[in-house]
Amino acid sequence: MQCPCVQSIVRVVFHDRRLQYMEHQQLEGWRWSRPGDRILDIDIPLSMGVLEPRSHPLHLNTIEFLWDPAKNASAFIQVNCISTEFTPRKHGGEKGVPFRIQVDTFTTNEQGEYMEHVQSASCQIKVFKPKGADRKLKTDREKIHKKDFQDQEKYQLSHDTTVLKECSPWPDAVNLSNHSTNSLALSPGYNSPPTPCSFTDSSCSPDQPADLLVSGCSDHLLATSSPQDTQQWLVQHRFTPFSKLFSSFSGADLLRMSREDLIQICGPADGIRLFNCMKGRSIQPRLTIYVCQQQSRSPASLKALGGDIYHALYLDELTLLDLTDKLAMLFNIVPQRIIHVYKQKSAGIHVLVTDEMLQNFSEETSFVISTIRDENTDGYHIVLK
Repeated sequence: MQCPCVQSIVRVVFHDRRLQYMEHQQLEGWRWSRPGDRILDIDIPLSMGVLEPRSHPLHLNTIEFLWDPAKNASAFIQVNCISTEFTPRKHGGEKGVPFRIQVDTFTTNEQGEYMEHVQSASCQIKVFKPKGADRKLKTDREKIHKKDFQDQEKYQLSHDTTVLKECSPWPDAVNLSNHSTNSLALSPGYNSPPTPCSFTDSSCSPDQPADLLVSGCSDHLLATSSPQDTQQWLVQHRFTPFSKLFSSFSGADLLRMSREDLIQICGPADGIRLFNCMKGRSIQPRLTIYVCQQQSRSPASLKALGGDIYHALYLDELTLLDLTDKLAMLFNIVPQRIIHVYKQKSAGIHVLVTDEMLQNFSEETSFVISTIRDENTDGYHIVLK
């Protein structure tokens, strides 16, 4: 028995034949200029009757979903690029290349695969920024009104909704709908199934196998990690949404991917986080200073080995609050007991340390620090010498 649902693949493509031949290069250029962005998205809150919406991380101009023809269904799409991004000299205003919105619909064959082509329809669109769109509409209306009545009749009347006209299926529509993992490809991403979009509906999230939630997974991803170990590592480090995408990847496969590859597949935020996590990158402090407590300077026996003993303070934020917290940890007191921090200049004056002064400290500067007990409270004043 065939599934009652059909599959529709929606794509934004170039309308001009000349640009269609250059589509791959044009889209690659857009990908590199807008890392992590997609050309086409689906607005799930506004859509109705749309099931299992999916987007492939390497097909930025394509989305797909299932829907039941026997029920009302509507899909709201978002085009995230403008027509002027593909003009030769980046003309603004009213100039820009025309796009085509094309919808190819398939039903299941005897094997249950969405391979039987049902219908294809398309329409031409141009996308502009708000001011450019207003100018374009105004200019077009003025051009039409200046023409003779007979010439005006050649133009299509305006409608509240855009009508998609029947057309031939897009050449690679069948290949995309099959998502075959048997064919060879240069990039491992093309061999992976499409990732579900990150929508609030739980049915759109990838299933999380129970056997992945296993403790004892290595904190670092190793080249010798099996696909199962890699899956455990991804889940442990909060990359569950991408576990299905990388289901067949070993540790070596994942470690071979560059930072740019991961940004394209996972988006800028998760891609950078995954890259740093794989490489085991620690968070580097913004400023390191060395301090030695004056009242406990090293005895002669230690000085003979290399001088006074200094403590390293690693500041993650260039603020007085962060410095105060680190000094309080050194003195083993609560930060509230440190009233002020001063820096003693060569002339003997004491300058109050502020955020601005701290931002001008040199990396790995060393200080001898002394403490002065406040007369009115049980707090301390810290002096950096």
